[in-house]
Amino acid sequence: MADDAHSEGALSFHPMDQFIVKPLFGDGAIHWYTPTNVTLWMALTVVAVLALLVFSTRGRAVIPTRGQSIAELAYGFIYKMVEDVAGKDAVVYFPYIMTLFMFIVLANFLGLLPMAFTTTSHIAVTAVLGMLVFVAVTAIGFVKHGAGFLSLFWVSSAPLPLRPVLALIEVISYFVRPVSHSIRLAGNMMAGHAVIKVFATFAAITAIAPLSIAAVTAIYALEVLVSFIQAYVFAILTCVYLRDALHPSH
Repeated sequence: MADDAHSEGALSFHPMDQFIVKPLFGDGAIHWYTPTNVTLWMALTVVAVLALLVFSTRGRAVIPTRGQSIAELAYGFIYKMVEDVAGKDAVVYFPYIMTLFMFIVLANFLGLLPMAFTTTSHIAVTAVLGMLVFVAVTAIGFVKHGAGFLSLFWVSSAPLPLRPVLALIEVISYFVRPVSHSIRLAGNMMAGHAVIKVFATFAAITAIAPLSIAAVTAIYALEVLVSFIQAYVFAILTCVYLRDALHPSH
């Protein structure tokens, strides 16, 4: 018993506690309608998207403000990505991909603020985003091509005996897409924040405090980069899946 108490006392920090979903009001059970820290920070992310893309660009000044400049850069960056990866006929779906990118990147950046909650570290959030992409892309494929969309799974350039095997592999990989799409984002965000928490806790030890602070600073800078890269990867994979839906033939 004494050893158990000593081991519990030794672990004075819990890096995964920052990902616990808590109700905003009271300490009762959490239901689907309960306002939580997740819903709060998702709402703040939506407000941030509106502030950047709507309110900061209302003036449309010839000499843009900082907010307008960032919004225009983001617009041009994502538009070019959609056009280059998915083709010019995919530009009609640009608003959806732009919304996805801005929501994810701003949620990632807001999660880096002190005492903030990183909503994209939860698979429940990223899985919904991944499934929305999967369902939307699949629906577009069947609406555009009907049964011809199934040619996506038939590798006509392969030798005939191998085609059924490759078709099965293609079908499996297609249905794994929303899983990998969502886990990649949530896993990267959770891992980075957990590492920051661990090194930040070591800052309380005087002997290694300077090293710990330097490590936190370096990892925090890396997390800023990762926050952008993960939003970019999510958006570019969406473009790749959209390209497959618009041009399914191998």
